[in-house]
Amino acid sequence: MSSVEIYNPATGKLIESMAADDEAAVAAKVDVVKAASPAWAAKPLQERLSILATFRALVAAHTDDLARTTTRETGKPITQARNEVRGLDGRLAFFLEHMASQAATLTVHQEAGLQEQISWEPLGVVGNISAWNYPYFVGGNVFVPALLTGNGVVYKPSEFALGTGLKIADLLWQAGVPKDVFAVVVGGGAAGAALLQAPINALFFTGSYATGVRVAQQAARNLCKVQLELGGKDPIYVMDDADVAAAAAAVADGAFYNAGQSCCAVERIYVHEAIYDAFVRHFVETVDTFVIGDPNDESTYIGPLTRPTQLEVLADQVSDAQAHGGKVLRGGERLARPGFYFAPTVIAHANHSMKLMRDESFGPVIGIQKVRDDHEATVLMQDTVYGLTAGVYGKDLARAKTILRSMKTGSVYFNCCDRVSPRLPWSGRGHSGLGSTLSTLGIQAFMQPKAWHLRQA
Repeated sequence: MSSVEIYNPATGKLIESMAADDEAAVAAKVDVVKAASPAWAAKPLQERLSILATFRALVAAHTDDLARTTTRETGKPITQARNEVRGLDGRLAFFLEHMASQAATLTVHQEAGLQEQISWEPLGVVGNISAWNYPYFVGGNVFVPALLTGNGVVYKPSEFALGTGLKIADLLWQAGVPKDVFAVVVGGGAAGAALLQAPINALFFTGSYATGVRVAQQAARNLCKVQLELGGKDPIYVMDDADVAAAAAAVADGAFYNAGQSCCAVERIYVHEAIYDAFVRHFVETVDTFVIGDPNDESTYIGPLTRPTQLEVLADQVSDAQAHGGKVLRGGERLARPGFYFAPTVIAHANHSMKLMRDESFGPVIGIQKVRDDHEATVLMQDTVYGLTAGVYGKDLARAKTILRSMKTGSVYFNCCDRVSPRLPWSGRGHSGLGSTLSTLGIQAFMQPKAWHLRQA
């Protein structure tokens, strides 16, 4: 029997080993959930709302313990892990508030003797292959509305955040979600592949573009609904009328928060030539204030990378950038300490011949490129296969909107970045994914319509 080994990224030491589910075990869990889902869907909506409200309260009551588990297995600094657990509350509040209105039957036409309506039904069994970088946000965007709308869920937390996923499941069960309605699959890629072979009705995946393509191809055999939340190469343009110091501080945080391990982290920066030198100076000064250290320390801002394999990816991007004229102003290499630490890295004189400006980094490295004007910035921002977010900093909203309207991205920002709101849909274009989570669209995603033609006899 294969196993999942969980390491502490801050030390590189093994935390624990768990038996992984094989194909037969995954199939059995899907069968159990499929059998139990109709009874869950038949419960009154208010009962499901009450259960998820109890889950909300349990998360709040266990914030510190939950955060420490996430920090231990992902290396996320404890203050940031705590922020994520607390931040889940706003998303839960939104889903609980808007569920009833989204599930209501709509009368769309009425005439003498005829009524036409649309009602909503759950999809059935929702498979959820989740992510390690924001396990509460990414997972909660799926399993909360899925359960509220009456679906059963087979949840595969990332093998890099398995302890967190099991704690989430335990709190859902404590809240009153039946264990045969919310099942947990333990394992890595093989377990995820087994879930795709099972007779599920929908698959919600978060991860890389390459894996997302394979997921979509496998899911097509069952003709089940697929939503993919994939990566990004998120650009920021700082216009010449921006508050340089404020923009530099905000963009640095957007690039390096959670060690840059966010789908919507700032991954490339374009700065108008009139303020380029000043921006770079303020940006580096901000990065110099970031404390690197033990993720359990309250003062730590930059912790280790969760996956050791990413160290090689970042080192290769830095080397390639230097070969193409980049100047390393800070960092540039793995830190000489236990664990999977990479120094916060700032590279000036960046250009699009570099991997750093084309390929997803998913780590604490950033390239800054000088541009002549808005047109050049727009062309460079659009030069990507990804389409998750894009942002502009400056004082002229009308000017910024002209740029942002041309971005083929799911989200755009003005004077902010690396931001997600439960009230707005989270979606991608191109290699950044398919479908939407969050907002009312993120509730509708878990329901399917039924058309009613009602003629009076």
